Amino acid sequence: QVQLVESGGGLVQAGGSPRLSCAASGPTFSSYAMGWFRQAPGKERECVAAINWSYGTTYYADSVKGRFTISRDNAKNTVYLQMKRLQPEDTAVYYCAVRRGGTTTRPADFGSWGQGTQVTVSS
Repeated sequence: QVQLVESGGGLVQAGGSPRLSCAASGPTFSSYAMGWFRQAPGKERECVAAINWSYGTTYYADSVKGRFTISRDNAKNTVYLQMKRLQPEDTAVYYCAVRRGGTTTRPADFGSWGQGTQVTVSS
């Protein structure tokens, strides 16, 4: 079982640019993808960004395109989410997740999840 540990959340002013990190440990796969999801109170969990670990191809939700950047550090088995120009509607618990195979955006397709990190954007 892959273990994921997120860090980097907290209280941020609108317009801020925090970076989330997700360190992975445990078994690795020959082909896998990692994603960043978020869930706001009363809303469904949504994928905001995902990356194919082997090829580096990425996906972004329309709501974050141009503001968020997902990247990976192969040596550290870590995926990052650089967030810029945060808005109050970005407030949510952010989770990273990993799945075998290619990139998808459905939460049900991801088998391992981190514990989540709260990001609160104040206006």
